[in-house]
Amino acid sequence: MFDLRRALKVLVVDDEGPARQRVMDLLRPECPECVIREATDGTMAIDAIRSWCPDLVFLDIQMPEVDGLGVIEAIGVERMPVTVFVTAFDQHAITAFEANALDYLLKPYSDERFEAAMVRMRSRLDERGLREFGQRMMRFLAPEPAAPVGTLDRLVVKSAGTTRFLKSSDLEWIEGTGVYVTLHVTDGKAILHRASLQELEARLDGRVFIRIHRSSIVNIEKVSHLEPISHGEFHVVMLSGARVKLSRTYRAPLEQRLGQSLT
Repeated sequence: MFDLRRALKVLVVDDEGPARQRVMDLLRPECPECVIREATDGTMAIDAIRSWCPDLVFLDIQMPEVDGLGVIEAIGVERMPVTVFVTAFDQHAITAFEANALDYLLKPYSDERFEAAMVRMRSRLDERGLREFGQRMMRFLAPEPAAPVGTLDRLVVKSAGTTRFLKSSDLEWIEGTGVYVTLHVTDGKAILHRASLQELEARLDGRVFIRIHRSSIVNIEKVSHLEPISHGEFHVVMLSGARVKLSRTYRAPLEQRLGQSLT
């Protein structure tokens, strides 16, 4: 069964402070180790869901500007966390369940009604956890596809009078520098290399090295996280802390490689 004592991430969304406090007061005894964040409007909720990826969302429907259903529309039903709608307007109940909500709390709701919602939430998270575990096991057991013939596993790099055999796995990201490139290595060094960005893009393993900008390629195994900038662009933050821009032009190929949307 799903263990609510672990650090479950919960987002409570409501434009009214007392309503958010009511949810949090009832939630903490049920889930003492939960990490709880608040959002006071739909726009803040969209940003939090995209950047923080909560496990569970308590979502008010009736809010100014972007309402709860607008949040669902922006994120997408399939990408929403487990969601419990909370509202004072019972005419929204049918719409809430059409939006694939786990449950629906009508204000003012009793402690018992909240507990019933938590029971359903546990069951849904159990199902999701088992499904994700099965998917991870299938990926683990599946044979690793071989790298394409001709893929470089090492680069011959000439620098300061020496010739170095640099493992491609030691590359964090590659930056176009005129007609050459700068290799940013996991040890923090930056090495000028006499090759073009296009040449390395064609020769390196495309399952690992992804073009994200006209002047940069990243090793996705060395990516820490993404930070949205604006208009569909992101900063790709590497494990070293380096920040590399992901442009809109190269976003779709990256999403295709990952098999999922970035938003």
